[in-house]
Amino acid sequence: MTAVLELDHVFKKFGQGHTLVTALNDVTFQAARGEFVAVIGPSGSGKSTFLTIAAGLQQATSGRVLLNGQQLDQQSENQRLSYRFQQVGFILQSSNLMPFLTVQEQFILVDKLAHRAFRKERYEQFLTDLDLDHLSASFPNQLSGGERQRVAIARALYNDPSVILADEPTASLDTERSLDVVQRLADEAHKRQKAIVMVTHDTRLIKKCDSVYEIIDGNMQKN
Repeated sequence: MTAVLELDHVFKKFGQGHTLVTALNDVTFQAARGEFVAVIGPSGSGKSTFLTIAAGLQQATSGRVLLNGQQLDQQSENQRLSYRFQQVGFILQSSNLMPFLTVQEQFILVDKLAHRAFRKERYEQFLTDLDLDHLSASFPNQLSGGERQRVAIARALYNDPSVILADEPTASLDTERSLDVVQRLADEAHKRQKAIVMVTHDTRLIKKCDSVYEIIDGNMQKN
């Protein structure tokens, strides 16, 4: 399978001299189209650094980060910003929905930021697929935690990105809702042929994933 997202012998170091910290140590990683990948590890293991480098939010000290074959560190900041908006979807542990916008308005905003008309038919299909069609006029504070995360999944997919990066998407949910959200992510990865990378410390969730990488003290290996 061709990798959509690839990290090739990536190092990330902070500080210098006796304060030097190696957050990522020779990390190699791949996520292919239609693949749901978990990155697991304890707090402080390097998961957050991995995610920000994979998203192009910060640069590696050395090594290559490629998205659809494009090497991110060879692009200007404006190019990376544009590429992230078009090709990367984000799902955060708090869902990160705008509190003053209804579910529908969250998606209208995405299209406004892309300078295009609201794609109502596409929006309605996503809500139907994720069992959210009865919540279109609801505000985030009227939704359960699981419903908010399903809206976040739909919003991340709505822009048709190549890869979705999910940062502890079940951290605020109970076990039942966590398993539901992870199953939805797996289903959407396979159905829409998206590479979805989920960072988590919860090993109960990895049975839904196609591949699992473990990171400890900046060292990553594929399980």
